[in-house]
Amino acid sequence: MDGPMVHRLGVSRLFEGLTPREKLYAHHLSKAAWKGCRIIFRQVSPEATTIYDFIIEMYSYCQGRWIMYIDDNLVTPQELGNFLEYAAIFLSNLGNYYGSGDQKFVPNLGLEALNRLASKSPEASKLFAKIAGPMMSIPPFNLEYPSDLTQSAYYPGPNTMNEHEIAVVSEAMEQRLIFPENTRIRKEIHSSHSKIFEVLQASVVKDDSALQLPSTIPNSILKLVRGDHAEELEGVCVSFEQAIQYAANDLQKEYLLLCLQSFRSGNLETYRDSQRAWVQDKMPRVESIFGFVEPYRDPYGTRAEFEGLVAILDKEETKALTRLVEHGDTFIRRLPWANGSENNGKGPFEKALFQPPDFTSIHALAYCSSIIFPGINLPNYNDIRQENGFKNVIIANRMSAESSTEDTCPFVDDMESETFQKHKFAAYYLYVVIHELLGHGTSKMLIESEDGSFNFDQRPDNPLTGRPIDTWYRPGQTWTGQFGDLATTLDECRAELVGAYLMDDEDLLALFGYDEHSTPTCSELTYNAYLQICVDGITGLRNFNVESGKWGQAHSRAHFAMLKCLLREGEGCASVECDPTSQHLVVRIDRSKIKTGGKKALGDMLLKLHIYRCTADVQICRSYFEELSSVNGEYLEWRKIALAKNQRRKIFVQANTFLEGEEVILKEYEATYEGIIQSWAERNV
Repeated sequence: MDGPMVHRLGVSRLFEGLTPREKLYAHHLSKAAWKGCRIIFRQVSPEATTIYDFIIEMYSYCQGRWIMYIDDNLVTPQELGNFLEYAAIFLSNLGNYYGSGDQKFVPNLGLEALNRLASKSPEASKLFAKIAGPMMSIPPFNLEYPSDLTQSAYYPGPNTMNEHEIAVVSEAMEQRLIFPENTRIRKEIHSSHSKIFEVLQASVVKDDSALQLPSTIPNSILKLVRGDHAEELEGVCVSFEQAIQYAANDLQKEYLLLCLQSFRSGNLETYRDSQRAWVQDKMPRVESIFGFVEPYRDPYGTRAEFEGLVAILDKEETKALTRLVEHGDTFIRRLPWANGSENNGKGPFEKALFQPPDFTSIHALAYCSSIIFPGINLPNYNDIRQENGFKNVIIANRMSAESSTEDTCPFVDDMESETFQKHKFAAYYLYVVIHELLGHGTSKMLIESEDGSFNFDQRPDNPLTGRPIDTWYRPGQTWTGQFGDLATTLDECRAELVGAYLMDDEDLLALFGYDEHSTPTCSELTYNAYLQICVDGITGLRNFNVESGKWGQAHSRAHFAMLKCLLREGEGCASVECDPTSQHLVVRIDRSKIKTGGKKALGDMLLKLHIYRCTADVQICRSYFEELSSVNGEYLEWRKIALAKNQRRKIFVQANTFLEGEEVILKEYEATYEGIIQSWAERNV
């Protein structure tokens, strides 16, 4: 397989349209975003921070003139190229595990060659000596619960924590109302064989003595220790203080001040308040997202990776998204759980009021995250979403990477490949838009409060059983707390299913200018979307770990479950041709059966996941989804072929901003491995 494709997240056109004040605001927030990178490295693996320092030292020593290492006869051109490829992949994924899939990757050159490469610089030699072993070793194969084969830096230290211990400590935290998102848990064993569990909470503040918590694990002590990632968070806060001076309004100031207070104290109630302010700041010219946001990489499903995103609004691209928001209620009433006689046609499992969210098209200026998502729907706190609203954003300059014609798909028939690629971007764009707004933006959690009151008037009938519901969220229970490791993949799968379910809605497609006379036509977009669903299901198998029997990526598990659903229940809508001997694997869609078998199958699956989610029906949901996403028999053969025909990954090079007096200068870099490394070196983090 060739190396990854490098895409530039170009932003110069929109940046130059900002006012001097907006540029200063964007500059200081970008600095804040990049200052959080070492938090992410530390959350990925024990060696990631030192690997980063090693790469930057190698760049600094040659001052970006990489050919020097060849001229000095330290490495061959091939060896240098392999090192640059590794460095670029590492920096783009913010660690030595792929952001999408969580598998570990190692340099495609040996220890001896790396030693030669590092030998010129005493500092590089010293750094490489520290990380040579863990940098090159497999296992661990991927990020998961700590074991001999896997690892998780959310549970650091030499003493491996098991799933039961993590669950018990997490429950103790929940009882003390300590949110998990900004924590890690470290286990120590003393000479007396007693266990000490330290909940490491991210904050600038460090306590003189740890807060001791009640522990139900025999012969153990549980402590809350503040000050994890203290140095990095202080740097983020300093940049926030500078950015606040140039905020466009009081809501932006309030949002940043509350984030700052949360990062300094570790208090996530304050952070939740920041999200309430953030959702009210409509269509800001400079958008920003900060915090411990996504829990995808925590095997327990609750601890979150740090993230910093700064982006610029594209007003013209936002117009079509605004039209969809304005018609949101119309399309919600067409989803499988809608009920014509209740709640204005939306039924009891949907919010009475669809508060029109902010839905904007933005271009990333600084996106510090292990995954560069094409679309985002936040905040992740369901109570805030239901009471205060939410925001959707499409990362347009990330989305444009999907329009590449170089990225051919081996699982589409050669006769269809050109057309599939031609329509891919339009179909993918609409699919993501629906996924974010009407996927993540819908559903009502049925909740019982501490005082015994309910957020629903009476026990509605469960459309899956025809009987009144008998499960709901009891006082203190949350979506992630109840569904645990399944929460993120179920959330993504439900949103994906909404996208698929509405991809044949001609009224919706018309809002974006598509009909049966456009290019592509509505039916071509729908066909492409179903073909893409099946392709994603096949490629998602690459992120299933056979050794552990675990999925490494929430979206991949969701895609595979949808593929199985179409194959089993789609009445011939989808099929897969497989010949293991010739490694032939092709997915096919029968156009005539999309609106009957295909849509019905995905609609039934969507209804199940939606009702399970709304009613906290964990046991039935787990049984259903675990079976549907299980990988065995012929699927293991498909996985082998998918791995053998691995497509080129995408990595991204991003811009930097610099202050020259009072003027902010934007610098963009070449879409090459060298450009990625240079951009990181010039961030000085």
